[in-house]
Amino acid sequence: IKWLLVPLLMGLCLGCTNFLITPGATTDGSTMITYSADGPMYGYIDIYPAAFHHRGEKRQIWNWENGKYMGEIDEALHTYNVVGNMNQFQLTIAETTNEGLEDYQHQEGAILDYGNLIYIALQRAKTAREAITIMTDLVVEYGYASAGETFSIGDTEEVWMMDLLGKGDGYRGAVWVAVKVPDGYVTAHANQGRIRTFPKDKPEECVYAPDVISFARERGLYTGTDEDFSFSDTYDPVSFIMARACEFRVWNWFRKITEPGFMDPYYQYATGHELPSTERMPLWVKPAKKLSVQDVLAQMRDHYDGTDHVMDVDIGGEAFHRPYRWSPLIWNYDGKEYINERPISVVFTMFNFVAQSRGWLPDPIGGLVWFGADDTDSSAHFPLYAAAATRVPIKWSKDIGGVRDMNLDAAFWVFNLVTNWGYWRYNLIHPEIKNKIKEIEDAFHKVTKDKEIRALELYQKSHTAAKEYLTSLSENWGNDLVDEWLEFFKYLFTKYMDGNLKVPNPPHQNPNVEWPGYGSKFYQKIVAEEPTKFLVKQDR
Repeated sequence: IKWLLVPLLMGLCLGCTNFLITPGATTDGSTMITYSADGPMYGYIDIYPAAFHHRGEKRQIWNWENGKYMGEIDEALHTYNVVGNMNQFQLTIAETTNEGLEDYQHQEGAILDYGNLIYIALQRAKTAREAITIMTDLVVEYGYASAGETFSIGDTEEVWMMDLLGKGDGYRGAVWVAVKVPDGYVTAHANQGRIRTFPKDKPEECVYAPDVISFARERGLYTGTDEDFSFSDTYDPVSFIMARACEFRVWNWFRKITEPGFMDPYYQYATGHELPSTERMPLWVKPAKKLSVQDVLAQMRDHYDGTDHVMDVDIGGEAFHRPYRWSPLIWNYDGKEYINERPISVVFTMFNFVAQSRGWLPDPIGGLVWFGADDTDSSAHFPLYAAAATRVPIKWSKDIGGVRDMNLDAAFWVFNLVTNWGYWRYNLIHPEIKNKIKEIEDAFHKVTKDKEIRALELYQKSHTAAKEYLTSLSENWGNDLVDEWLEFFKYLFTKYMDGNLKVPNPPHQNPNVEWPGYGSKFYQKIVAEEPTKFLVKQDR
């Protein structure tokens, strides 16, 4: 998520990252879409129950980010069940907001923002192609009330990426292009439009607004041929900041999953040092090996690990090697502007997930979302059968807590406790968090296989019984995880409070206490900066 005003955008460090993975690129044949929903809002799982509606019924629209009333639209006669970002047909939609051209970020009288567009489409569409049609028809009818956006849209068979930008004041609707990711390939986006040239005569691979090129000509944005028209270069051109903070995230994921050296030619572009560039990164890549959901969860926890930009070794990592930088992203010193690295894993994530759509299974069993709260690198994910669920775990719902209402029954707050406690003494505490995550997620991956066998048996007898079984499993797993994570926080707090380390010393009641200090590298920096200030004078 990215706000409309550039200064605020920079302060929030440019929100959201998506991976899009086709069936031929995964170990089990599922499609996967990931979403790191970044921004200073409350993270929870929402539910939109399936419903029938009267002809002529209206739907009120409230802006997804700020809650402002926007107007009303015609409601569909029948809407589908939606849990989080997946519906009952295993259709998933996620997003990252790109800035787009500033003059096109506001549209007077527009009703639909990107968030409402996502959840309305999920309630009305069964497939990715249907969702694209519904979303683009809606913005024509009701206008588009957000900045530029890149959407990830996937069903059990196909994964699509769509870049979209409103037409600005005096116009209605948006310009857009949607492309299907070739099977066996993956792509990603991170707050920068990525679609450049595209096929004009292959509707099975690409669809686009009829006026996507003519509108650019009308507004004086493009004068070249139709063949050479690039959506991104025209409507969302890459700047140094958008390369370094956005495209660089995509580059590093591509680097990790492709053959060694494959992404090296694009390093200068991705770090913002060769702009404008005709050597933009490929839109999609073929991974060197097929990806499992465990692989993808691990890759969402990235801090530019394995590169010269790793964030835990320079002065910004401080004494305890924390691979994070506090906002703002852009800062000034002595009249010059500087930028922090912006990795996939950041401190201000609301929620994150890996959504799997598995077409060989009935929809209620096949639609599986691995859902987590807060920072991806400190998030234990539980399995949520989103295509089946008729309820969400209460501790993950919007009914408990809020961004200004701390509640220790709420997943958002409990995970933030552990994560933020881990930040202060990262080199000691985070390894324990990492081990705990692995323990929990490994157990979930094992147990889901057995539970799905039981769910299939139930489904053959009663679809309703199978859905209730999977709903109850998701509820219990989600709520129990919050309870376990709160106990984990108590353990970590007790062990590491006051800067010391308490080690059990059985059979004695009291533990041994260790004082790990700051580490030799940090002491070296102190002495280099103040050679004599802290020097102990030797007694004669």
